[in-house]
Amino acid sequence: MSAPVSAARVPWLAVVVFAIASVALSWLVALPLWLGGSGLADPLLPLVAAAMMFTPALATLPALILDGRGEGPRGARGILRRLGVWPLRPAARTVWWTVAMMFALPLLVAAGLVISALTGLVRLDLVGFSGFMDMLRASVPVTPLPPAGVLVTLQLVAIPIGALINIPFAFGEEVGWRGWLLPALRPLGVWPALLLSGAFWGLWHAPLILLGYNFAEPNLLGVLMMIIGCTLMGVLLGWTRLHTASVWPAVLGHGAFNASAGMGALVVAAGESPSPGLVGPLGVVMWGVCALVITAMVLVGAFRGRAVAGDLGPDPAPIVAPRSVA
Repeated sequence: MSAPVSAARVPWLAVVVFAIASVALSWLVALPLWLGGSGLADPLLPLVAAAMMFTPALATLPALILDGRGEGPRGARGILRRLGVWPLRPAARTVWWTVAMMFALPLLVAAGLVISALTGLVRLDLVGFSGFMDMLRASVPVTPLPPAGVLVTLQLVAIPIGALINIPFAFGEEVGWRGWLLPALRPLGVWPALLLSGAFWGLWHAPLILLGYNFAEPNLLGVLMMIIGCTLMGVLLGWTRLHTASVWPAVLGHGAFNASAGMGALVVAAGESPSPGLVGPLGVVMWGVCALVITAMVLVGAFRGRAVAGDLGPDPAPIVAPRSVA
């Protein structure tokens, strides 16, 4: 049983306010990079990028007020449920997908690198890791380095740890994109909600993309590429929200993806300068990887019926089918 599609049931005022607030805040936070004239070379870049990740969470606050849900004596619990933060129901399914996403997203990044190598877009060195070792020698020219294999293994093992460290920052974004916006758009149908929320996620990155972040394309092409990449990635992260009714799988997936974004630097051969727009973590090759995964999910019915019928929070007129128990 699927929910009826009804644009009238979307809290459009809240959606518009969320969109304006999140974009305005992202530009406000990124303003020092533009005013300073140094762009991505500005030493404030890491701080600015981290601070930007909390702006969707801030934009969620006025959206929740305008949405009119979670009011009354049970307001706090209603809001947590509406955002997919708590409770975890069904718990087993939520915990499983949260752990799975910590490893699934790095595997997708790795798959993109393998495909890039097989298609001749980049040359990898999986034995001596020459590119990575050259980079280390340039930064620490005096200190003797451990064997390359040991260093690379430590970097790979650290990815799940990095996902956990990234939780506060990924939550700052995901509570907005998948926690609030995706369920708010859910009356439009599964696919419109997934695509629109993912596309807006990509557009939100514009203050950094227009400085050359991610794709080295400081122009509208770079913004378009980010929109495409985030739309495809947003389908995968958003599916976990619809499937589990929880934001946590998307949070850990987002954190793991960010932690694995530098994987290419570990395996690219010395002297290679791959195009970030082609083989980067959200480049064209990664679009293909995501598209293949999404296609496989469609073929097995992952976007139909109970598979995307998680309880998305308090609503006098539920917009999804009843929750199933894993």
